[in-house]
Amino acid sequence: MPSPQSDSHRQRPRRQRARLAALLIPAAVLLVTAFTQISVPPASEGATLTTPKAIVLGVVEGVTEYLPISSTGHLLITEKILGIGETAADKDAADTYTVVIQIGAILAVLGIFRDRFLLMFKGITSKDEQGRSLILSLLLAFIPAVLIALLFQDPIKERLLAPWPVVGAWVVGALAIFAFVANNHRFIARFESVGTIPPKVALGIGCAQVLALWPGTSRSLVTILAAVLLGCSLRVAVEFSFLLGFLTLSAATGYELLKNGSTLLDTFGLMNPVIGILAAGVSAFVSVKWMITYLEKHPLTIFGGYRIAAAAVTAVLLATGTI
Repeated sequence: MPSPQSDSHRQRPRRQRARLAALLIPAAVLLVTAFTQISVPPASEGATLTTPKAIVLGVVEGVTEYLPISSTGHLLITEKILGIGETAADKDAADTYTVVIQIGAILAVLGIFRDRFLLMFKGITSKDEQGRSLILSLLLAFIPAVLIALLFQDPIKERLLAPWPVVGAWVVGALAIFAFVANNHRFIARFESVGTIPPKVALGIGCAQVLALWPGTSRSLVTILAAVLLGCSLRVAVEFSFLLGFLTLSAATGYELLKNGSTLLDTFGLMNPVIGILAAGVSAFVSVKWMITYLEKHPLTIFGGYRIAAAAVTAVLLATGTI
């Protein structure tokens, strides 16, 4: 049995890393801010994205991206509350900003699941069987949503990217969570590792991800529920959902940068987007670590309750003309 002294010895490096992170994160924010203030042109006159608003949106993105509560829905409502993107001058830039700050959430998952990314790297370089299987599964799960998004991007933006559809999606998602929790005892876990998910199951999870194109639904919600229904344990479902999110968000961010990156910089400058990315990264790291720990002992019920509350509050704000 290990002695308390040996446990303390093992915990010491963790404390040291935590202290180092606590020093490096604020230092990085200060350095980036100083650099951009000196060398980067400011945002265009009349732009509505101030530094405090950039931080708020970054935190909202990071906290909600991987929780089953919909980051797109939260960002849309938050933009309305903050008055961002309401003019033609910065609407496109605001839409691009909410996609680009996903870089922070992407990096958070890369750090937390670095062992899985190393496994996939070994699958490419040394023919590790589980690594190759995981790569194939993620690619198969990635394809359906990409195809549908490319085909129906404009109708989705015109008809679903609005507050009331988000409210509806929050409610529907909550009901799905409650139904899932009530019947959780019926689901049998056959896959206890992301590296053992077969291609058919991965493709099924990918088809479910298409539902997340309805803003407010939550990509993580539909992929987690689909994975459990198709035989994954909840732990594996959450892990696969996060890894799939890394791939999906990376593709969406890269596409948006190529398409509207110059508009973003011309309208908002560089400083506020970079600060938003940093805020999203830190908050996403904390959010993902919390969710993984929480779901080890608790069901998804809390997220269903939150979605109902968010829908109710937003409906009141819309009905009263507050937003």
